[in-house]
Amino acid sequence: MSEVAPATPLRERAGRALEDTFLQQALTIATTKFIGLRREAFDEFPEGEALRDQARAIKEATLQRLDHWLETLIDNIERRGGHVHYAASAEDARQIVLDIARRTGSGMAVKSKSMATEEIHLNEALEAAGVTPVETDLGEYIIQLAHERPSHIIAPAIHKTKGQVAELFARELGRETQPDPEVLTRIARAELREKFLQADLGITGANFAVAETGTVVLVTNEGNGRMVTSLPRVHVAVMGVEKVVPSMTDLTVFLAILAKSATGQKLSVYTSLVNGPRRGGELEGPEEFHLVLLDNGRIKQIAGPLRESLYCLRCGACLNVCPVYRQIGGHAYGYTYPGPIGILLTAMLNGPESVKDLAHASSLCGACADACPVRIDIPRMLVELRKEVDERRIAPWPERVVFGALGSLLRRPALYRLSARLGRLFQRPFVRGGAIRRLPLFLGRWTRTRDLPPVAARTFQERWADLAREGRR
Repeated sequence: MSEVAPATPLRERAGRALEDTFLQQALTIATTKFIGLRREAFDEFPEGEALRDQARAIKEATLQRLDHWLETLIDNIERRGGHVHYAASAEDARQIVLDIARRTGSGMAVKSKSMATEEIHLNEALEAAGVTPVETDLGEYIIQLAHERPSHIIAPAIHKTKGQVAELFARELGRETQPDPEVLTRIARAELREKFLQADLGITGANFAVAETGTVVLVTNEGNGRMVTSLPRVHVAVMGVEKVVPSMTDLTVFLAILAKSATGQKLSVYTSLVNGPRRGGELEGPEEFHLVLLDNGRIKQIAGPLRESLYCLRCGACLNVCPVYRQIGGHAYGYTYPGPIGILLTAMLNGPESVKDLAHASSLCGACADACPVRIDIPRMLVELRKEVDERRIAPWPERVVFGALGSLLRRPALYRLSARLGRLFQRPFVRGGAIRRLPLFLGRWTRTRDLPPVAARTFQERWADLAREGRR
């Protein structure tokens, strides 16, 4: 089942974000910091560029034999006593987790940060089934208290200032406090400690899964992932099928660039390697381990136009550098995954009709491709999405008419030259101070938030012809 489309248009959502002074402040501080930390990390790591190429090659080679590596992963997990489930859709994945919760009598589930569980809207399904989900990542805990969705792939509460978090804790937890990050973290830790001990079910995502060893890999900075995977009786990991990597050697390549791209760290504080349920003689770990392999449109894209989006490591680097995301934040995108890569993932999961507006929410500046640790060509795929939206007549009719007319114009030199002359004539009522600041009818949307340059008094072709006559070219 696809995600429900946002109730309000993108233009309205973006407008509200631009007017939110707290959001603007939070976005500027956080993304600027992430950009600086990433730059410093790669400046100090000369092997980084070569490893980016190597990581991309590993991703492509793995997709070419994805069935083989998934079968190898399944065999090795089951050999260690774990259970593997295949979920063709988000609904299937939710049902698998709910069945495990019912069978094991779990009334509370502690969760580590997971975009895959956000994608399938697992928390809502757990609550409806009488299972209390508790987010234990600090950012996820904050937005759960606020009844919101993540606004960033790795920093879910990036849109909130520390003052807003202090107000939230006072309102939801009854804990009046100063907006001090250390104090706020201590409060959250105290609230969550008992939850780890009470929960029968631990739910995580997975950054990677190593096929040759049957190892699920979690990369975190807070340590909550280790507690979620070791204290509850049952551990369930939900993972997109594209997250499998062939070997431990391949894993080291990704670990070397993931944290640097995401947070500018040499390595995340905690890298947990989960090898199934607790075995005889081991003092910690779950009695049961389940891996849910989530398809939800991914396998179809192996032979589709969005294939490269399956390389994504979910590091969030493309969000931090995107001029659109840095202005409107993640919630304005309206779906689970925000930012440039989020547009592609939304189209993959929900179809191109879901991004008829979002496909244009990019300047195509290429900053996202430069920042991506596996060099995903996001701008190229966004252009392809725009083309598909037009060809399938999903785009609004005024947009199709305008761009269709422009395409015809650019293919006919004589008509183009005539339009330049007509443009000079018809633009006169609208040119003020060397710019077009207002256009009539639906064209006014273009000039509502931007000025347009007027048609030049003389085109390049006309000036070139003059130079030819003067013998100066």
